[in-house]
Amino acid sequence: MSLSAEPPPDGLTQAGRPHKRSRRTVLITLCLTQIVSWGVLFYAFPVLVGEITTDTGWSATAVTLAFSGGLIISAIVGVPVGRWLDHRGPRVVMTAGSSLAAATVPAIALAPTLLWFAVAWSIAGVAQALVLYKPAFAALTGWYTEHRVRALTTLTVVAGLSSTVFAPLTAALASNVGWRGTYLVLGIVLAVVTIPAHAIGLNRPWPGVTRLSGHALDSLAGAATAKAVMRSPSFICLAGAMALATFALFAATFFLVPMLTGRGMDIRTAAWALGLSGAGQLLGRFGYGTLARRTGPTLRAVLILTVGGFAIAATAVISAPAAAVFVVVTILGAARGAFTLLEATAVTDRWGSAGFGALYGVFSAPSTVAIAVGPAAGAWLAGRFGGEFPLFAMLAILMLAAALAINLDHAARRARDGRTSHS
Repeated sequence: MSLSAEPPPDGLTQAGRPHKRSRRTVLITLCLTQIVSWGVLFYAFPVLVGEITTDTGWSATAVTLAFSGGLIISAIVGVPVGRWLDHRGPRVVMTAGSSLAAATVPAIALAPTLLWFAVAWSIAGVAQALVLYKPAFAALTGWYTEHRVRALTTLTVVAGLSSTVFAPLTAALASNVGWRGTYLVLGIVLAVVTIPAHAIGLNRPWPGVTRLSGHALDSLAGAATAKAVMRSPSFICLAGAMALATFALFAATFFLVPMLTGRGMDIRTAAWALGLSGAGQLLGRFGYGTLARRTGPTLRAVLILTVGGFAIAATAVISAPAAAVFVVVTILGAARGAFTLLEATAVTDRWGSAGFGALYGVFSAPSTVAIAVGPAAGAWLAGRFGGEFPLFAMLAILMLAAALAINLDHAARRARDGRTSHS
């Protein structure tokens, strides 16, 4: 006769949380769908943009602006999507997003005019808000609770392989069926993989918005609702600082090869440097868990942003030997990799998981816009101030300014708390 109790129904533990096996299914599902979703909705475009302009006669600037416009739409739509996530759960949101994406990618492929192309990418931006990192982070935060850092690390490491898989796949397809045929094939892949995966793999009871950890209760004293948190100076400061850092890190990576070749490095060596920067991202993500266990939220953020700022500056200064450049760009990549997890956990580290979807939707919107405008703004700054060297100097300053802002806000909060405790 067994003395063990029967497991609760619907994959829940006695505490109302999913079993480890159930959570593992969620994580595997999201790893798979993030690889495909990022590959089709993001990484395929840089591979195809040259062929799109050659085939259609549309300017590269106009085509890129259409893609960037979709990212901006994604940032805007991400705000209400966050509230929807809190109330409905990731399964409904991400299945709807996959369905919309599956319908939109063929519309991009068949676009007869530039206007059609731009509108299609705007709709794709809505789909991006529904299926990319924001809802995936919300899903893992809600289901994994105190184990979220390990789950988020796994997701971002695996999803980081998306470009590795889809860049060569996209190039191979384009050489055989053209950019339109490539997007049609990729749209089918996205539909076949992500729609059923989200509908079935995320079919778990959603914990909802009632959970507050002890840390969250401390952080939310005097701010009982997510709306109050959004209006707080600390939230606004943190969101702004993360957006500045996002712009700096993304632009530095985007212009890394032009920066190195402009200083005399051959294109092959510069490409290796970019590849090592990507490898560094994996190192940064693997190391984030250890850093999270040993540091508080503010110190962790300041460390990552400061290292990133000095790495950007060093990239602009060190031109030889190649081995030294490789070390610096690897450190830069590690900072960027750790930063991805820093952004994913910044809200819960300070304000808990209650209303995470709504909070993260607002919190991450400026960073998404920063990614969208990064290439164009970086090119303008480089042209305006005389090349990639001054650009990288400005990006390093932005990173260090963001770190300083977070540190000053932390000091101001401690001073306010001290005055309150003595009043």
